[in-house]
Amino acid sequence: MPRVKSNVARLKRKKQIMKAARGAFGARSKLWKAAKENVERGWVYAYRDRKNKKRDFRKLWIVRINAAAHQHDMSYSVFMHGLKKAGVEVDRKILADLAVRDPGAFTVLAEKARAAVTAA
Repeated sequence: MPRVKSNVARLKRKKQIMKAARGAFGARSKLWKAAKENVERGWVYAYRDRKNKKRDFRKLWIVRINAAAHQHDMSYSVFMHGLKKAGVEVDRKILADLAVRDPGAFTVLAEKARAAVTAA
């Protein structure tokens, strides 16, 4: 069986890595070993942070909803419990957006939540 050097595939992989390292500083964009380490580390961070991004946004939405709920003399947990009791199915992303951009609509939801909690 003939020996295979896999030159074409190797150069294709190398070209992909060097292209991905283009914006890096100094040797990290010029030298093969430094570029490869830099790009692979970057890919690891990118994979991890795609997961963390969801976590971070949910935290942000909860903080915004909590701040708006406190303006209506309710805690976040009481507000969310009231919405669930009232049968309002709005996710946290939309609630946070309402809290920031449309305080009037958030006030209506807060009153519905308060009514549902006091009725129960």
